[in-house]
Amino acid sequence: MSGARQLGPAEAQRAALISDALQGLSLPRKTLPCKWLYDAEGARLFEAITRLPEYYPTRTEVRILGECGPEIANAVGPGAAVIEFGPGDGAKAVQLLQALQAPSVYLPVDIAPEWLTAVASRVAVAFPELPVKPVVADFTQQFDLAGRTAGSATHLGFFPGSTIGNFEPQDASRFLQRARSTLRPGSQMLLGADLVKDIAVLEAAYDDASGVTAAFNLNLLRRLNREAGADFDLSGFRHRALWNAAGERIEMHLVALHAQSVRLAGRVFRFAAGESIHTESSHKYRPERIEALAAAAGWCKARMWTDPDRLFSVWLLHG
Repeated sequence: MSGARQLGPAEAQRAALISDALQGLSLPRKTLPCKWLYDAEGARLFEAITRLPEYYPTRTEVRILGECGPEIANAVGPGAAVIEFGPGDGAKAVQLLQALQAPSVYLPVDIAPEWLTAVASRVAVAFPELPVKPVVADFTQQFDLAGRTAGSATHLGFFPGSTIGNFEPQDASRFLQRARSTLRPGSQMLLGADLVKDIAVLEAAYDDASGVTAAFNLNLLRRLNREAGADFDLSGFRHRALWNAAGERIEMHLVALHAQSVRLAGRVFRFAAGESIHTESSHKYRPERIEALAAAAGWCKARMWTDPDRLFSVWLLHG
């Protein structure tokens, strides 16, 4: 007797999207996981966001990595295997690898094979002699490096972009614990974390004047229509970014402009006027909170770098 047919990657991803949407839209306060913002169009829009004048995190982190690169390299030491969790477009990896002393291998880790192919190509062009070994895995879960770092002096985890801020605090701690277990004992982690700052600066960064972030957020509904067979009317929702002072986080929402119903996978979801779908949180940290979060996951602070305006921080942690 044969078993059930195994889903291909695209089918499995679609099934997970529908499952997450059904679960999140059934909650009293509707929500959707932020990972589904990043289809091909979402990734393109996010790259556009990083170039906006209001969006300070990317350019500030790039500046820190550039100015402090020699210090980071000296602290890490030679021969490191660089394991990047969620590599984005690979630009920061190229910048880090240029600074490090004789890195031994680069392993980008992501669940989307097409993204990994693009990142691997970019890094391979920049460093023709460096082994580049993509790992297809959900980096928020435990995964196996399976001998891919043989010959390296140490493991350096790399988690830039303040992606740590997209996790709820307890999930951020669990991620750091799993990363520590995945990496070799005695490894290091280079972590980007956005800092608490003026509310006006934060809200502008997530609701830009040209509307790119709004398009990025609304694209999630377009993706649900295309991949999950939903019938969202995009003109019936608007993007909203707000500061949650109690949680010290920016929240992104899609707010219903009027009462309406939406069909998805045989279910009907009703929205009252003003009701929202919470699509992303971006937690901002005070330095003492980062240290506590890292310590709870078994890491200790080695160094911390920031910019003159203390907008952003880059941390080197020791396992």
